[in-house]
Amino acid sequence: MTIKAKTAIALIGAGMLALGTMGLASAADEERKSIAPPDGHPLDEIISGYEFRSPETQALQDDDFENPAYLWVEKGQELWDTPEGKANKSCSSCHEDAAETMKTAGAEFPKYNEKLKKPVNMEQQINMCRTEHMEAKAWKWESEELLAMTAFVRNQSRGVPMNVKTDGLMKPFFDKGKELYYTRVGQLDMACSNCHEDNYGNHIRSDMLSQGHTNGFPTFRLKWQKVGSTHRRFKGCMKNIRATPYKVGSDEFVNLELYIAYRGQGLPVEAPAVRN
Repeated sequence: MTIKAKTAIALIGAGMLALGTMGLASAADEERKSIAPPDGHPLDEIISGYEFRSPETQALQDDDFENPAYLWVEKGQELWDTPEGKANKSCSSCHEDAAETMKTAGAEFPKYNEKLKKPVNMEQQINMCRTEHMEAKAWKWESEELLAMTAFVRNQSRGVPMNVKTDGLMKPFFDKGKELYYTRVGQLDMACSNCHEDNYGNHIRSDMLSQGHTNGFPTFRLKWQKVGSTHRRFKGCMKNIRATPYKVGSDEFVNLELYIAYRGQGLPVEAPAVRN
């Protein structure tokens, strides 16, 4: 047997072991708060990732003074009022009080952009405001500034039900995101759905699988010890199954983000959440 063949068999075995491990510690009987899905939704009930976390982790998220992600929210609030760029404008120069003007924004992205003829997510919209209206440099993805502003803006929508558009001009992009969600990729030959639809509530190694919703992003992950974006999480998932990740901000990840946001349609925005 060749080395390549042995490696392939080992990887397949690892994938089967991982899936097998999911079923050994099922928590399906635990009571979790859920909401009813809309007609045609792939899930029988929609459950926030919060419900799959330990009481200790939930307590961290519940207390705004203890939630470590609020360091980024506070930084974002400071940036909101800071003039930058050649136009010497701040976000508040146009949008004034974020508590009023951003009240539903965190529940509605990704949104269709008429100029680009495709959806953009919140990070992209923030950077477009910077370059086009403030005449300032775009922030790099996963930079402290972009994470802070995204956390601050989404936090204004906390408690507002997720409500992304999936019809009309958004439909082709929604369909592409759905296709990505169910497409097996990587050396372990797995799709998003294998974990977050087929096996949620079960353990994989030491972690319990959730339905994989995005209503809590940007999220403080205990593993990261900082806040991270939805696309960083996507990259991590793809690396875990030995697949080549798409780039953060890519059309593929934005389409996937749109579809997963739809899967959590109606869940209240929790950003910034705390997760394992």
